[in-house]
Amino acid sequence: MEKRWVLKQKGEERLVKQLAQDLMVDGSCTKQEDVQAYNIIANLLVQRGINNYDEAKKFFRPNLKDLHDPFLLKDMEEAVERIFIAIKAGERILVYGDYDVDGTSAVALVYSYLESFYSGVDFYIPDRYTEGYGVSYKSIDWAFENGFKLIISLDCGIKATEQIQYASEKGIDFIIGDHHLPAEIMPEASAILNPKREDSNYPYKELSGCGVGFKLIHALNIRRDQPFERLIPYLDLVAISIAADVVPITGENRILAFYGLRVINKQPRPGLEAILKYSKVVHIKDNEDSKIYFNRELTISDLVFLIGPRINAAGRIESGSNSVELLICKTLEEAERIAEKIDINNDERRKLDIEATEQAILMLQNSSDIYSSKATVVFKEDWHKGVIGIVASRLIEKCYKPTIVFAKSNGLITGSARSIKDFDIYTAIESCSHLLEHFGGHKYAAGLSLREENLEEFVRLFKETVEKNMTEEQSSPEIEIDQVIPLSDITPKLYRILKQFAPFGQENSTPIFQSNRVVDTGNTRPVGQKHLKLSVIHLDVRHLPFSCIGFGLSDYYNKIRHGEAFDIVYQIDENQWNGRTSLQLNLKDIKLNN
Repeated sequence: MEKRWVLKQKGEERLVKQLAQDLMVDGSCTKQEDVQAYNIIANLLVQRGINNYDEAKKFFRPNLKDLHDPFLLKDMEEAVERIFIAIKAGERILVYGDYDVDGTSAVALVYSYLESFYSGVDFYIPDRYTEGYGVSYKSIDWAFENGFKLIISLDCGIKATEQIQYASEKGIDFIIGDHHLPAEIMPEASAILNPKREDSNYPYKELSGCGVGFKLIHALNIRRDQPFERLIPYLDLVAISIAADVVPITGENRILAFYGLRVINKQPRPGLEAILKYSKVVHIKDNEDSKIYFNRELTISDLVFLIGPRINAAGRIESGSNSVELLICKTLEEAERIAEKIDINNDERRKLDIEATEQAILMLQNSSDIYSSKATVVFKEDWHKGVIGIVASRLIEKCYKPTIVFAKSNGLITGSARSIKDFDIYTAIESCSHLLEHFGGHKYAAGLSLREENLEEFVRLFKETVEKNMTEEQSSPEIEIDQVIPLSDITPKLYRILKQFAPFGQENSTPIFQSNRVVDTGNTRPVGQKHLKLSVIHLDVRHLPFSCIGFGLSDYYNKIRHGEAFDIVYQIDENQWNGRTSLQLNLKDIKLNN
């Protein structure tokens, strides 16, 4: 599928020039190539809204002291007071969360903190199939029958007005910790912690659900007069939630992710150590200091692709409670037992995912109506509800359209929606809400359920809404390019500074560069069935060739190996081979010069 190349607007020249000079404060940049490296870096920073030296210093050197006071969150005083009332009275406290990574990590975090000094606490993860997303009536009944007087909901609850009223009638109070957009009328809870509240003055709006949970234990820790250092081991869970829930890695999230990754790399909790044994990351335990050493530094991408899917798999196939049990394990032996079960869940998830994706693609190929529409909607009664979100993401990779995948569960048609860049699928679904039983989510992902008799009308109306609101520009995938540079600007110094932009993620993506009029040096060859290995130089400029890898770009093999010039977009990486490390360009796309 052809991609649009979109070049970001350059940073304001005055700001870029001044910042580049400020970054070269030690006066050691005597080489022109070093000066140019700082010019490139300064432009990247200004593009990210970092306009002066002090802001750049905070960006490159995240500091836990720059975390905001948790009591700036509206209702935090009330939440802390209600928890201490419960503890003093000996009331049972239930920590409740969604079954995905953000929810289970949030529950593991708050539960394990409370449990460290109060025994009257337990946790609850709703069943994906019998209870669905959010606060369920079944869970409230269970809490009532088991004598709980306070429920702390995390990553959910902001729209559970009726359920929380039901709990109140049973004598159960709620503290809501959520990060989803509130409705106009919020539930009547003891406290609602949500930075996206309209009446909230909290300085940072983009916390994950687990991030909100961290602010809660931070506040409790302050009231207990405990040192902040006591909270650092919990930051690994926050980092996992930030990665898996794809929240922006800016501001406070950047600090939390930075130190959370440090915890994971230096002293992972038993649950993470156990689950990483099933990944391709080699790790060795040093018997002298009991620390774990990995063969490379784990990144946000590792949390997204190695840890997140396994934590999610438990809730998709069996029970999200298994994920919480794994994350709160105190011994490696216990964690390995649960991790083995979760890895089996993950294998089962993969099989169901592949099978359903293949069937869905076949549906698209056999239906001109589905294929020609601006939206993709597919339904198969017996698809596994736990994988339809993954299937929706796979279909977007194939067709690049707002997508809903439906299956049947507990007498209702249940759907999982995923969207493309800049198209608000939540609003499109909301316009059809009169046909739905339940729905929730955000701009790029949502869940919904409806009665079977309403499915046909929903599909018609949803597609009509997408047709009206989606532009031609939105209908093709794009590559956002930070800067056009010649290959000669790529130096080890530039790469060393670029690495300090990590952790990378939403709104702080790995910089992508464009270089024009390059040619193959004659060493191009296919790698595997889909990939391309090549070496390039500029057509009319003398410089050393750059090694490149192009994943999924093997179709260009016969088009570029005859000496014609072409343009490339890429990330700058390191390649390690036979004990040697060198710079390598990770190509994202190739455009032929016609």
